[in-house]
Amino acid sequence: MSQNNIHTQFHRFVSPDEKAELLGQKGTVLWMYGLSGSGKSTIAAAVERTLHDLGRYVVILDGDNFRHGLNSDLGFSDKDREENVRRVAEVAKMFASQGAIVIVSVITPKKVFRSSARQIVGSGFQGIYIKASFETCAKRDPKGLYAKVESGEIKQFTGKDSGFEEPEFAELIVDTETTEVMESAAQVIELLSMAS
Repeated sequence: MSQNNIHTQFHRFVSPDEKAELLGQKGTVLWMYGLSGSGKSTIAAAVERTLHDLGRYVVILDGDNFRHGLNSDLGFSDKDREENVRRVAEVAKMFASQGAIVIVSVITPKKVFRSSARQIVGSGFQGIYIKASFETCAKRDPKGLYAKVESGEIKQFTGKDSGFEEPEFAELIVDTETTEVMESAAQVIELLSMAS
């Protein structure tokens, strides 16, 4: 179907500003990225619980959940990883436009992928690098993935066969080698309060 035949309807809907006023919060995307096992999902859950208890409307978009459902057709080539990030970013943008605080937990290994996500989401994007070394993540190995990498069962694994690019810039860097979960969550919530 030609793009000429697609007519968006956003102009007819209740505006993001009206929804923000109703909810008492601004739609925001907290995009957490880092190696598998760095603590993204754990911190995301802690942030969600804290904000929920404060009466905030929060949505978590977790990479594994996307890979299980919407993105189950994608592999782990650079092309597929890029498409994975694009789809997650588009969904995050939609939720944020409805006034939700969106917490994304996706590895997002390359700078170009993070730049693309930032461009798709727009002004509400907050990049948060959840930092931990490959060695630390391998010791934690909460999902047993690093053991499978070591035995050769998993290929194209981020940090081993497939690289991870450290950010030149992030709104926040949380070093989980030196910071406990609730302290990490508090740093994210502080960032959110400054961005609102």
